[in-house]
Amino acid sequence: MKIVDDSNPIPKYLQISTWLKELIQTGRYKADEKLPSEVELSKMCGVNRNTLRQAIGELTAAGLLRKEKGTGTFVSRPSPRGLHHKLERISSFRDMLGQSGIKARTKVIGKKIETAEDYVADNLFLGSSKKVIVISRVRAGNGTPYIYEKSYLPADLFEGILEHDLTGSMYDLISKHFNIELARGKQTISAVNLNAKIAKILNVPANSAAIFAEYLTFDEKSMPIELLHSYYRGDKYTLEIELGRYRSISDKIVLFAETT
Repeated sequence: MKIVDDSNPIPKYLQISTWLKELIQTGRYKADEKLPSEVELSKMCGVNRNTLRQAIGELTAAGLLRKEKGTGTFVSRPSPRGLHHKLERISSFRDMLGQSGIKARTKVIGKKIETAEDYVADNLFLGSSKKVIVISRVRAGNGTPYIYEKSYLPADLFEGILEHDLTGSMYDLISKHFNIELARGKQTISAVNLNAKIAKILNVPANSAAIFAEYLTFDEKSMPIELLHSYYRGDKYTLEIELGRYRSISDKIVLFAETT
């Protein structure tokens, strides 16, 4: 079979990249499998190495191939699909991943008791002591970091929590071990660019786009029990908000969100 047709107006490198792409998509070359060398592929396609490299570069940029210095060119593994989070109830990261078919993993990167800043103290009604438990975690799925989060908990309500396994669902721990009912939550969402520290944790370039969410969770007596700051990778995360019907009040259109 002739791979490159000289009479075809389509550039040779695109003919080669289309051919290689078909080999990958049909399973002839599987994930992590090494391709023939550039010399071999050039001979197979009847082109010079510069044209072949252009074709390889096209598929590398598209994420189908990866080049390993001194080793060769390999078929890339499919990128983990992004998370789709529907904002309709209080739910944990593990719940979301379970719905997406992704294996969850949580790494605790910091835990301590400290004096809260005024903003945190005011939101959690900490009073004069201002003692707060701070737990920093990275939430990952199939080896890909999705979320960096920092949880603030009133120290007087959660004595001993730092001795527990903090890699699971914080909501499960709060509700089951500390017998606190998670009655409702208030969420504020905004678009941000990640600073260098958080970007490094999430394995993305500094200043990458992200979603910042602040969650304030209340118990059945409307007392705040957790303030959570979460940074979601913008390239891996989608938020869905379901809105109710519109109503016109005094000539103003108001949308009522079912998630508020």
